[in-house]
Amino acid sequence: MAVELTAAFVLHRRLYRESSLLVESFCQDHGRVSLVAQRLTQRSARRSLLQPFIPLWLAWRGRGDLVTLTHIEAADRGFNLAPERLLSGLYINELLLRLLPRHDPYPALFTHYRQALRELASPQAQEPALRRFEIRLLAELGYGLQLEHTADTGDTLCPHSHYMYQLAYGPVLNPPCQDGIPISGHSLLALARDELDDPQVLREAKRLTRSALDAHLDRPLQTRKVLRTLQRLPLP
Repeated sequence: MAVELTAAFVLHRRLYRESSLLVESFCQDHGRVSLVAQRLTQRSARRSLLQPFIPLWLAWRGRGDLVTLTHIEAADRGFNLAPERLLSGLYINELLLRLLPRHDPYPALFTHYRQALRELASPQAQEPALRRFEIRLLAELGYGLQLEHTADTGDTLCPHSHYMYQLAYGPVLNPPCQDGIPISGHSLLALARDELDDPQVLREAKRLTRSALDAHLDRPLQTRKVLRTLQRLPLP
């Protein structure tokens, strides 16, 4: 089965046999697709396009979990991430690679992903871009966060109260047991309004979104391991 051109990004690639690449892509119309790109020399123009953060047009043939790439062209200029932001881009790529099922389309998430890359490539602070993408990813996967009402009573959150966010239910005020992620009503409501400028909101949001994502990951993310290693290195 041949597929017409579809907008896509490369999430990851690795060598496959002698002159081919195994490419994990995120496509607007088809979701996550695994492709084999055959007969690529080191200087091939097609090979140079198969890199993360470049908007592409792709087509392929075949069925099943692994299909054969038949066409590739640049759809636009790539997003040029500064060295200190490259790991953040690879982090959101790894989230998609690990959490998205194959061949399920997520067109809204594709738009959110492109927007996240645009923000990471801009002079804007990167933390809001990451938290915003994590929240949208959870929502698109069906694990959306409850950000405006308590889970047990349905009451509107109070910005001056503190809650325990229980991942299976949502925020609870004064739960009988202290299981969950502590977070303020102010931060939850700020997340609901997409107001991510307050450092306290960002700190609490990071703890919440990372915990929510970890609940659906079967093993730690490699990009987080790399970040922790870099943070332990002495300054030059």
